[in-house]
Amino acid sequence: MNPVSSVELPIAAAAHRPVSVSFEFFPPKTDKMLDSLWEAVQRLVPLSPDFVSVTYGAGGGTRDRTHEIVSRIAHETSLKPAAHLTCVGHSRGEVDDIARRYWDEGIRHIVALRGDMPDGQPYQPHPQGYAYAVDMVAGLKRIADFEISVAAYPETHPDAPSADFDLDNLKRKVDAGATRAISQYFFDPAVFLRFRDRCAAAGITVPVAPGILPVTNFAQVQRFSAACGAGVPDWLADLFAGLDDDPETRRLVAATVAAQQCRILSAAGVDLFHFYTLNRADLVYAICHILGVRPKTA
Repeated sequence: MNPVSSVELPIAAAAHRPVSVSFEFFPPKTDKMLDSLWEAVQRLVPLSPDFVSVTYGAGGGTRDRTHEIVSRIAHETSLKPAAHLTCVGHSRGEVDDIARRYWDEGIRHIVALRGDMPDGQPYQPHPQGYAYAVDMVAGLKRIADFEISVAAYPETHPDAPSADFDLDNLKRKVDAGATRAISQYFFDPAVFLRFRDRCAAAGITVPVAPGILPVTNFAQVQRFSAACGAGVPDWLADLFAGLDDDPETRRLVAATVAAQQCRILSAAGVDLFHFYTLNRADLVYAICHILGVRPKTA
């Protein structure tokens, strides 16, 4: 038997390092999709995540559904929900009213985002709204002592003039009251680890959770990535080549890639992971199992 290499040892050991996880869902467009979402939520409840978040559509178009789902999670499960709020399409008064409503319902965690315009239009702040996420974070903190998560971009936000400007913007959001950052997804672990080092050097001391996206539809991920500035390595394209009509193999490859990504990050000391579930619980559940995140036994 060949000895285990020095590269393999820390990755193997990472499976035994305690980690915390959170999950992101999106509001479904139909009742059938709502049933699928709720099945995914129930599947992941036993893993006791730190929180689960529910997204907003572009332009705030799913505001009502987001609120309904967040409220249902809060009242019908043991999970701690976080509601996404965006600057796009809302006045300050509307955002503040939504936040107060969440607080009154016992929801204490908000993911504060600038948001995207519908149909890929260039960003335009609402004339009476919060211009950017940093402004919303400060406004939310004036309303109540919310836990606030904000977005971070290891490969730089596509609208930012430079990586340094983007990092400074994250620091401003933290200084305004954000208590956690969640990264845009990425596929090369080294990208996140370099970003983590840059955050530390910039004096950003709040937790920065890597965003993990298990790839089930490679063509869709390519489109998403082109819009959000996430790099898609050639090796990832090669892994999914020829699998367009083989969903089962795609799922196995997706789980393997994401699990290895997480284990490498864990071996480097990362102990928080935020999963973009796409309302699919099976892959996320398997990856969490590999990371040692499992249902608690009596």
